[in-house]
Amino acid sequence: MTFIKTLAAVGLTAAALGAAAPSFAQSWPTKPIRLIVPYSAGGGADNAARILAQTIGKSLGQTVVIDNRPGASGMIGGQAVAQADPDGYTVLYDASTYAVNPVLRKMPFDAAKDLIPVSLAISVPNILVVPPKAPYNNFKEFLAYAQKNPGKVTYASYGAGSPAHLVGELLKNQAKLDMLHVPYKGGAPALADVMGGQVDAYFANAASGLSYVQSGRLKAIAVTSAKRMAALPEVTTIQENGFKDFDVLEWNGFFVPKGTPAAVVDRLAKEVKAAVTDPETRGKLEKLGLDPVGSTPAEFASFIQKETTRWGALVKSNNITVE
Repeated sequence: MTFIKTLAAVGLTAAALGAAAPSFAQSWPTKPIRLIVPYSAGGGADNAARILAQTIGKSLGQTVVIDNRPGASGMIGGQAVAQADPDGYTVLYDASTYAVNPVLRKMPFDAAKDLIPVSLAISVPNILVVPPKAPYNNFKEFLAYAQKNPGKVTYASYGAGSPAHLVGELLKNQAKLDMLHVPYKGGAPALADVMGGQVDAYFANAASGLSYVQSGRLKAIAVTSAKRMAALPEVTTIQENGFKDFDVLEWNGFFVPKGTPAAVVDRLAKEVKAAVTDPETRGKLEKLGLDPVGSTPAEFASFIQKETTRWGALVKSNNITVE
């Protein structure tokens, strides 16, 4: 009799636990959400995160608080979320380096196992920018110049292994160019030296480089997306110049800790989609040169896998290291 009562008690407990997840998801959120941005305040990812956080928070009826945790190419912030309670109240807003870190660096956590992709929020092409007084005015002229001057053309990045570095390596591979990589500790000093003519070229994130192009302080000679940018309709894509597989976008997206209830993950993904389709929010993002996306968790997970595979192959073929 005691054994039967015990089984009954276990059954009731299991049933209660099973009912708890949907109930929790339905009531979520009941308190502010912490959105960890693993990059410095004022940067491209931070600016986009703040725009989205305001819209999402308003829709959810709770404040979405930005918590900047810069350092180690985003891994410090990523680890903080990976180790957080999987209750939907700690969310990661990461960028393209998320897919590159596992193939370049020793990680303090396993991104593929410890975090759940929620939604691809935005994408943004790189703009190949050069000094205003550069002797080339378009991509074909730049290509010809680089081919005639092997080893002399320099290109900046905001760090070894950064998207700006990898897209440069991709161009070197596909165009068979010999260019010298010049890494900086951030995008701002890289941009400054290109504007000053100390470096020949830079694949600038549109969010950080577009305003300099529009003001004439930099010259845009190509974009890395498959389609031309609406803000720079006269600037050709690299694909248009004969490199049909050249399609590179930087991106931002949302992640949560492993174990977060599926219903919460789906709800958050729907909120992201609603935010990026909101006319006012969309306008703010597009003004920064960003392309609002919004995706399902499954779509984002597939995208991450493809990005990791793609850049992993490049890192291996070009022997890229971060030391």
